[in-house]
Amino acid sequence: MAASPPAKPSLVTRFGWMAYAVAAAVVVLDQASKAWILGPFDLPERGVVEVLPVFRLSMVWNPGVSFGLLAAKGDLGRWLLVAFAAAVVVALAVWARRSVRLVSALAVGLVMGGAIGNNILDRVRFGAVADFLDFSGLGFKWVFNVADSAITVGVILLLIEMALGVRAAESGARS
Repeated sequence: MAASPPAKPSLVTRFGWMAYAVAAAVVVLDQASKAWILGPFDLPERGVVEVLPVFRLSMVWNPGVSFGLLAAKGDLGRWLLVAFAAAVVVALAVWARRSVRLVSALAVGLVMGGAIGNNILDRVRFGAVADFLDFSGLGFKWVFNVADSAITVGVILLLIEMALGVRAAESGARS
């Protein structure tokens, strides 16, 4: 009886699949919230809707990246942002394939999903990003959306993980 060839290692780790699932969930939540805000709720027609003393729904079309930074003026800027976001998503997807830590997988998935929802889908469909979550009652001056939140939380998780990894490496070097 001939020996069977060794099994090939999986191209994507289980944490990689988790990152992809998180990205898909973020895209669905982001786009569903925007579909409701722009469709049945019709926030552009309603204007500002106060939900709580510290929270309002306010329609803002953002031509820039997260929180209005680096505004893309005209079609060239729009398509350059789409291309840049697509390149970032591909790079993150490649990184996620080999992810071996839960926090990394969650963080990368959040950033990928946010980049797809905002900087690819919204820009292709609308030419700008649909923002509507307004916490100016708390002194936070930017209006944002689900994808912005996912990107922000993902980046914070990556920074925390890097800081903890540096601390662990430093303490291991001291022992």
